[in-house]
Amino acid sequence: MDLLITWLLESSEPWTRYRTQVDLLELPENDSQVQATRKEMLANPTIRSMVSEAAAWPGHALKRHNDASHPMYRLSTLADFGLRASDPEMKPILESVLQHQSVAGAFQSLLNIAPAFGGTGEDIWAWVLCDSPTLLYTLLSMGDPEDPRFLQAADHLAGLVEENGWRCTSAPDLGKFRGPGRKSDPCPIANVYALKALSMFPQHLNSLASRTGVEMLLGHWEHRKENKYYLFGVGSDFHKLKYPFIWYDILHVADVLSRFPFTHTDPRLIEMARAITAQADDLGRYVAGSAYLAWKGWSFADKKNPSPWLTFLVLRVFKRLDLSNT
Repeated sequence: MDLLITWLLESSEPWTRYRTQVDLLELPENDSQVQATRKEMLANPTIRSMVSEAAAWPGHALKRHNDASHPMYRLSTLADFGLRASDPEMKPILESVLQHQSVAGAFQSLLNIAPAFGGTGEDIWAWVLCDSPTLLYTLLSMGDPEDPRFLQAADHLAGLVEENGWRCTSAPDLGKFRGPGRKSDPCPIANVYALKALSMFPQHLNSLASRTGVEMLLGHWEHRKENKYYLFGVGSDFHKLKYPFIWYDILHVADVLSRFPFTHTDPRLIEMARAITAQADDLGRYVAGSAYLAWKGWSFADKKNPSPWLTFLVLRVFKRLDLSNT
């Protein structure tokens, strides 16, 4: 583990070094090393370019929710790296997201739902559980978790959970829109997104809504040979390490589940974590098993060489679970 930490701290990626210092080494934000690394991250040309791309929000209307080129995923990735609303150029971007909050509380995106899925085929501001929790997670990561707008969004999100988790749910404005699955089934990716957002609230780290969503995901893993919800299965593609955290894959799911302390001794999550570890190279590093073309050039989109960022993400899951990376 010490050699891996050294490798991460020697990475050319300031975001990896910053999160390693804060999340793995638990150095305080006022530590001189942390401050220097964070300053370097904010000045990094690649990060500055990402911020500019995120400023295109709302960008093109979302037609599919795994559109890796969409500004929403530039924003959520910047949140993962540790950018804040107070950082240069971030405040106006986040304010543009905040301008579109539904009366119920969910944050909206510019969507285009095809008639085949019950939509009109026209651009509309609305929300579905495939995007509104990601916006909430981003806003929470970068802003004030006590903001009443975020609390309203969290209450609305928690209130949408059913007895078997979050289902394919959307704003009333979208009429009959629903994904390609049974109405009574839970939607795996909606549960991942919802849990990631709720994990930011201390009151939801052990709430009934969170426990219900967690059980949905762990149950899907446990019964992966029998169940496939809304076209989401747990097969070979699911097992491939992939970043950014956009869709339903093993590292994304494990990262979200590990945010909840009550999961840390669950044998199903430990089994999932071990399935990730099995993909390490001889030095304990990790290589992407799949990649988004929109992120070509990033280490986590390189399927040939070990990625510092992917390795950090795996080590963080193992730190939360108090497991060794072996």
